[in-house]
Amino acid sequence: MKHLRSIDELGHDGLVRLLNLTQHMVEVNRRPIPKVPALRGRTVVSLFFEDSTRTRLSFETAAKRLSADTMTFSVSTSSVNKGESLRDTVETITDMGVDAFVIRHKSTGTPWQISEWTTASVVNAGDGWHQHPTQALVDCFTVREALGVERFDGLTLTIVGDIKHSRVARSNISAFSMLGAKVVLVAPPTLLPPDVAHWPVEVSNRLDDVLARTDILYMLRLQSERMAQGHVPNLREYAELFGLDAKRVAKLPTRAVVMHPGPMNRGVEMLVDPSTLPNSLIHQQVSNGVAVRMAVLFDLLAGESSAANLQQVTP
Repeated sequence: MKHLRSIDELGHDGLVRLLNLTQHMVEVNRRPIPKVPALRGRTVVSLFFEDSTRTRLSFETAAKRLSADTMTFSVSTSSVNKGESLRDTVETITDMGVDAFVIRHKSTGTPWQISEWTTASVVNAGDGWHQHPTQALVDCFTVREALGVERFDGLTLTIVGDIKHSRVARSNISAFSMLGAKVVLVAPPTLLPPDVAHWPVEVSNRLDDVLARTDILYMLRLQSERMAQGHVPNLREYAELFGLDAKRVAKLPTRAVVMHPGPMNRGVEMLVDPSTLPNSLIHQQVSNGVAVRMAVLFDLLAGESSAANLQQVTP
């Protein structure tokens, strides 16, 4: 694998390979000293043009635990403020000698464009409303571990909220479908993509109608700017119709799990404290983020020595 830019590009076999590899990285992270020399001599640069906490820090932690060197690009103090183009930035950093770019950008397709300007590997950490493949890997791995299954046949994933603007939703639809899950989208019509009829999903505008047959309830963050843009009348009405409260939790099957990619809006999509839910996987999503991104970087950068290097991360 040269790049990780989308789940569809990864494919079923690549998805399963990375999920299996993640289990090795989980074992590394459980060691007293969670560090291995698998990527010693490699350099990973974080190129984030949008704010991020979980994704950026988990990638940087993952690189360091594999003994790679890291570079962090800060837009606010870079030559971008002097008019430097994205291409010039990428080519400049490439000339310094890097092996992988972890890129987040507001424009759809940017990771594909960057891969034309560099010989380094490119990992998509979020491009516009398009893709966020490593978050989908985190979510699939978290569900697989929590439910003790490798495939998701017979399971229903219900994604609730701003589907239209969500790269997480798009990546998860692809990933969970590849593993056999049925996907249901729940949102007001204004927050559904215009081409959703062509997606491999079921669509509902009523959350209460689908809770009883939901195995994985995935709540998306409602961005406050959607109200200003007229996508929802007000946050209170949205919370009443699509928020997760105690009554809706009670309608879920006993084994159903609750997920959220973060950061969450308490009092909007989440009306209950997730830490009080016995089947909440939100904290596991965060903790698994490092192991998943270790697996991605290892798969990209270990190269021909990957088999030998895997012995270094296998207990």
